[in-house]
Amino acid sequence: MSHPIKVAIFEDNASLRDSLSTLIGLYPEIKLIGAFPDASFIMEQMKLEKPDVILMDIDMPFRSGIEATRLVHSEYNDIKIIMLTVFDDDRKIFHSICAGAVGYLLKKSDSSEIIEGIFKVYEGGAPISPSIALKILNLFTKTNKFPVIKHENNLSDREMEILSHLTKGLSYKMIADSCNISLDTVRFHIKHIYEKLHVHSMTEAVSKALNEGII
Repeated sequence: MSHPIKVAIFEDNASLRDSLSTLIGLYPEIKLIGAFPDASFIMEQMKLEKPDVILMDIDMPFRSGIEATRLVHSEYNDIKIIMLTVFDDDRKIFHSICAGAVGYLLKKSDSSEIIEGIFKVYEGGAPISPSIALKILNLFTKTNKFPVIKHENNLSDREMEILSHLTKGLSYKMIADSCNISLDTVRFHIKHIYEKLHVHSMTEAVSKALNEGII
């Protein structure tokens, strides 16, 4: 990569915030641009130095991580947000995804999993703890909550293949390797997938694909 991945932390637990800051400091490929106890001034902080990735706690004073995620996503949908939390209940998971989060890791995750998650989300993947992934799958297969209705679309076979890989959390690089195409070609197809599905981010594309039975 041409420059370090810029990361911001929003975590009200001082001990965990310091631990995450120290962990990130061990990797020259990652640059910590700020560690904050709450998200009260998150939009002002985004303007000062826009991060590539945010590690976001859900339960914080003054403004929840879900609300903060929604705010950031509304103006900076290219910032990748990983929810880092002790919660794994269905409601919080669903609202985090709807708000624009592209990763969801438990705070008890190994430090290597958190670092791997930062690299993965930066490359276009969706880092999710295994227990969370199972809950997300259950969310989108409960027809009484999220009815699956097949909708017509004009996606090509290649675009359908790439969209399927996105729903499995593969990064752009992994998709390129799997499809035996270049990274630029993957980006080209994903751009057209967004246009055809009328979405603006990977999270929206995956949500629509699963919710509307496209995949």
